[in-house]
Amino acid sequence: MICSIRITATTTSVSASSATRRMAKAMVTLPAAWLSSTSISFPRNQSGRLNPRRYSLLLTRCSTGIHSSNNAARRNPAIELDSDLYLPTPTSNSPHTSSESEGLVFDLGPRDSWDSTEIGSPVVKRYIGDNEERWYMWYHGRGSSSESDADQNNSGKIGLAVSSNGIHWTRGSQPVMSSTDVGVVMNCSKKWWAFDTRSIRPSEMVIMSSPMYSSVYWLYYTGFSSEQVEVSVQNPERFHHENTKISKIFKSLPGLACSQDGRHWARIEGDHHTGALLDVGSGKQWDSSFIAAPQVVVHASDDMRMYYYSFDAENGNFAIGVARSRDGIRWVKLGKIMGRGKKGSFDELGVRNPCVIKSRRDGNYLMAYEGVGADGKSSIGLAASEDGLKDWGRVQEEPILEASDVGHGWDNEEVRSPCMIEMEDEWRLYYVGVGKGGRTGIGMAVSEGSNIRIFGRSSPGLTL
Repeated sequence: MICSIRITATTTSVSASSATRRMAKAMVTLPAAWLSSTSISFPRNQSGRLNPRRYSLLLTRCSTGIHSSNNAARRNPAIELDSDLYLPTPTSNSPHTSSESEGLVFDLGPRDSWDSTEIGSPVVKRYIGDNEERWYMWYHGRGSSSESDADQNNSGKIGLAVSSNGIHWTRGSQPVMSSTDVGVVMNCSKKWWAFDTRSIRPSEMVIMSSPMYSSVYWLYYTGFSSEQVEVSVQNPERFHHENTKISKIFKSLPGLACSQDGRHWARIEGDHHTGALLDVGSGKQWDSSFIAAPQVVVHASDDMRMYYYSFDAENGNFAIGVARSRDGIRWVKLGKIMGRGKKGSFDELGVRNPCVIKSRRDGNYLMAYEGVGADGKSSIGLAASEDGLKDWGRVQEEPILEASDVGHGWDNEEVRSPCMIEMEDEWRLYYVGVGKGGRTGIGMAVSEGSNIRIFGRSSPGLTL
């Protein structure tokens, strides 16, 4: 017998009434057809009651654990779900078999698809069941200018792909319709005043609970508007080249959306007049240009940390800062926690796109980040902190992953946007690779056992 319930085990409570009210407002806008029918199903045990030890839920980005009293969940930071949840059979996008494609696990979509021109910002989650495991990946994509849909002028969307092993992925070419589909799950806002009318990129996804709604997915994302700001170094992510040393990028702010199935999303408006959760700093503050990549870690039920990056105009480099919240909606900035590296280092021009996790091996916080070199190209570095708030220090001076040295390798220009996952005996590092002509793909590297200082790209055609 299958019992359909909303998830309640090992989720994080939202205590603030303001968060509950805003979530309620957002949930009202969700389609009634799936709002009442997309709960996750758990099998009952013989006594007819849910066994929380067998079917506990722990949702993390990059395996950052949400605190819980469930001992089984603490031992395994992945998400445990029942085996009856639908997972499409992978039909495409298997790893390539040549050395030039080593590490590539997710390529651009088919011609004229919504993600045929650019993909990136992978947010990867691992789900563990009794007999199998499933992987979900939210990512951003952009199609060609020849798209015929009504919102073809929007340059970015968020999609969902699924996998049984984190290597072979199934994608969709159309917007999702049901709670079992894959494909486009979120579009840019059509409200002229909103902060996310130009492009959107996923940054973090957690499961939260509230007194009114037992649990929902919360997606933290970066929204871009058509407003432009200037930075004095090259930003490879979204910029216009000019004949000067100044680059113009589209202004970004952090946003939040909620869902009951991870596919159909309703935005939760923040206090900013554009609906964003945070505004840029004023005057000469380090984050006065933009705020991007809001990666959230739940430290306790009333203690959430948001790591984000901006461009520090006073010092001329990218930097990472942190904000804190009790309800996940209203945030207080605590300041900059990490800036540029030494002269000649791989992160000489700064750091960005942080992925912070709390290691279950030693309890320390680890941050995989994108370091920008003097040539404007990116590699991936690693930093650590005991409390996740201060005293962040680089684990080593060298990057843990850099561009491939294969002449025609798919990622021989740059590696960006790390998403780090702690496995049982090793670490996985998902990342965005950039090749000739700016072509992007999503790759995977694996650590040498528990040694997080050395990562190697996964072997071509690897199967698990």
